[in-house]
Amino acid sequence: MTAAATVEIGLSAAVVTVEGDAPLILVAQAVDPRAPLGLPSGPFDPLTRRTLEIALRASIVRQTALDVGYVEQLYTFGDRGRAASPDDTAPHVVSIGYLALTRRPKDGAALAKVGASFQPWYAFFPWEDWRRRRPEVLDAAILPALERWTAEAPEAVTGRALPRIVRARQCFGLDGAPWDEEKVLDRYELLYEAGLVEEARRDGRPAALARAASATPKLGEAMLDDHRRFLATAMGRLRAKLKYRPVVFELMPRDFTLTALQRTVEAIAGRHLHKQNFRRLVEATALVEPTGAAETATGGRPAQLYRFRREVLEERPAPGLRFGRG
Repeated sequence: MTAAATVEIGLSAAVVTVEGDAPLILVAQAVDPRAPLGLPSGPFDPLTRRTLEIALRASIVRQTALDVGYVEQLYTFGDRGRAASPDDTAPHVVSIGYLALTRRPKDGAALAKVGASFQPWYAFFPWEDWRRRRPEVLDAAILPALERWTAEAPEAVTGRALPRIVRARQCFGLDGAPWDEEKVLDRYELLYEAGLVEEARRDGRPAALARAASATPKLGEAMLDDHRRFLATAMGRLRAKLKYRPVVFELMPRDFTLTALQRTVEAIAGRHLHKQNFRRLVEATALVEPTGAAETATGGRPAQLYRFRREVLEERPAPGLRFGRG
């Protein structure tokens, strides 16, 4: 008789904040200092924590000394493990990913004490930042490598509904196709499948091993286990939610200027928004209201301060900033 498989539940959180125009992700101190950075994560023990969210929040506090605000469940990652070998008998971990939003604490001493820190999320996904220009890494490294990979299998393969070239076109905007900022996970998964990210090489995936002798450039910072996959899921979800839920205000101070609001939206979305169009959009959605005060430390004319109108949550079901796709 085959022994019953042991299953454990793990909880991981992509905790996001924005400082200036930099979106940041919270990383915990690794047990092994040589290991790559990882998200706050830990096991779920139903004997000590009544719910998954309570356990997650407790795990974040324990690992990072940060008490987060907004939390939502993202996705359940139930794969056996991309690095698992056929004879692996270790317990199978089902990981539940969460998205959390917070304002960066003014005093980072508590974070530093436990070895946690905020890191720029575009350090892990440099091809996702289109705010100033088309990311150089696309034309210098990613697209040439994908062109070679798609040429290896021009037709659809078993188990795949679409050929490689079609999936590459949809994910990376090839041949004039539009760039969809929400497809962060699709792009990362395609790069993993093509063996172009460090995690694929670390996991011993065939495509990565076939390229081991080639000088494949480093595509962003790798993360612990499958944590870059979790982060990609969180980025895509947050970019989508900006358009139909007022989650951006979880990242804003109580009072803010419209310029600061625009920079925060652009930081998350990874794209530039036209200033006047953005202001018209904010006014049309009635998401904010003036406070009557002004910010004087602008280096120029004082800027009017606004605050989030919470009444909008009762006025319509999907109050967001529908700025469309790039």
